[in-house]
Amino acid sequence: MVFDVPAEDGGALSVLNDFYNEVSNINDKNSNWIFVISTPTLNETENIKVLRFPWIKKSWAHRYFFDQFVAPKLVKKHKVDKVFSLQNVTIPHLNCEQILYVHQSLPFVEYKFSFTENKLFWIYQNIIGKKIIHSIKSAQKVIVQTEWMKAACLEKTMVNEEKIKVVPPKINIEIEKFFSESEKNLSTFFYPAGASYYKNHRIIVEACRELKKKEINGYKIFFTLKGNENTHIADLYKIVQEMQLPIYFIGSISRAQVFDFYTKSILLFPSYIETFGLPLLESKLHKGMILTADTPFSHEVLDVYPNAYFFDAFNSIALARLMKQIFDGEISYREASILKQESKENLKEYALTDQL
Repeated sequence: MVFDVPAEDGGALSVLNDFYNEVSNINDKNSNWIFVISTPTLNETENIKVLRFPWIKKSWAHRYFFDQFVAPKLVKKHKVDKVFSLQNVTIPHLNCEQILYVHQSLPFVEYKFSFTENKLFWIYQNIIGKKIIHSIKSAQKVIVQTEWMKAACLEKTMVNEEKIKVVPPKINIEIEKFFSESEKNLSTFFYPAGASYYKNHRIIVEACRELKKKEINGYKIFFTLKGNENTHIADLYKIVQEMQLPIYFIGSISRAQVFDFYTKSILLFPSYIETFGLPLLESKLHKGMILTADTPFSHEVLDVYPNAYFFDAFNSIALARLMKQIFDGEISYREASILKQESKENLKEYALTDQL
């Protein structure tokens, strides 16, 4: 039985869909799968059953009731041999084997949110985080996406190192063309990210304000946002419009369009809370230039890459300085000789089902 009731959109939904597709392609008629979800739609097959509980999304109380009472009953009712939780926490009151997939990095990052700064993130770090740590201790096996997450989990829980396995997310990329060095491409920036506070769009806006003070123009930045996603983004959008900063809110775009941007723009990635940071690897495989926050996850992906430049995620002047160095030619594009073996390793398909 696979539990993933929180998954509704974004990265969580991608994890669910990727795993469902993996299970769908298994030619094993002796294994039966039951997916327990909330609002997404998954098709049933001969050996895949789908149980949907959309009412879970009504409130935290509904979710708590489901976790404590409904979920354990489902396991017993269907006589489940093994539970795989994709939702960062284990199912309580069970006797069968549980495998836990942890992809929520908030409890493990160095940056700590105050309650007044962001109530939801504070709850994740101080309340839900404790539940995640307890779940890591109680599960029979734990799966994470990166080595830095494994190290962070080990530090918090002190469990046996062998208990936690690293399985990077699947990277299904067919690269048709690479970044090309040109004056236009070296003055175009791209940030494919959602509207969460820690995605840190603010630092880019502040860097643009610094550049405007120095009367530096002739560049463009593209956000995959509309500008009205939440109060935080709406405030930034207002600043951009009032100051006439060269930032364009283009909204959500297709994966193919994202890949096309990697070939003709510099990736900006100021996010300071990620488990993996997929755009970093995608841009790297397109041989692009990358300006990214100085974080454990960015170093894990980019440390040996010649066109990656790191800056303090909370220092807009540092980001503005890097951008100016590119405009002035002090930082130039280096031919990215990514080894073929490295590319094959990054593109290798890691099967979660191999760990179950």
